[in-house]
Amino acid sequence: MPDDRRTVLADTAITVLAETGMRGLTHRAVDRAVGLPPGTTSAYYRTRQALLTALVRRLVALDQAELEEIGNRTPVPRSAEELVAGIAVFIEQRLTGEGRRRSLARFACAIESVHHPELREILVPRKNAGRQVVHAFLTAQGIADAEARTVTLLTYVDGLVFDRLVSGGSVSDTEIRGLVAAALR
Repeated sequence: MPDDRRTVLADTAITVLAETGMRGLTHRAVDRAVGLPPGTTSAYYRTRQALLTALVRRLVALDQAELEEIGNRTPVPRSAEELVAGIAVFIEQRLTGEGRRRSLARFACAIESVHHPELREILVPRKNAGRQVVHAFLTAQGIADAEARTVTLLTYVDGLVFDRLVSGGSVSDTEIRGLVAAALR
C-alpha cells in the first residue's frame, strides 16, 4: 500500500461512490473496500463531508493530471476530423471506458455540489492542456469567440458522456463522432 494513506482512502472513496452511489459512500464502506480495520477512514476524515471533500479534491487532481498529460502529447489538430476523432476517442476510452468510475463519481459530486457550494468551488472547470488544444484549434480556424465555443463544445461533450453513462451506452461510437462533429459545426 502506498505511504500516503489519505490518497489511498480518497481513491477508494471514488470507487465506492461510483459503485454504490452517494448514499453508499460511508467511512465503513471505504474501510471495507480498502481492507483496513473499521474506523480507519474516520480517523483520517472525521466527518462524511471531510471524506467527500477529500474525494472531490482527489478526483479533480486525477482529472487535471490526465488532461495535462493528454494535452501535452497531443498536437493541435490540423482538421475538424482530427479534433472530432480525438474527442470521440477520449469519450469512448477515457470517460466512458477505463475512466467510467471517475466519470460516475464526478457526476455524483457535481449533483451533490448543488447543496454544498464548497464542493462546487473545487469542481469548477480549470484550464488544462487538453482544453487548450480545443481552444487552439478553434482559434486557428478563425472562430471569433474561441473561448465561448470551447466551453460550449466541452459542455456538449459532458452531456454525451452523461447520456452514455446513464443509458448504458446506447449512443454508439459512430453516433458520438457524428454528434461531436455536429456540435463543432
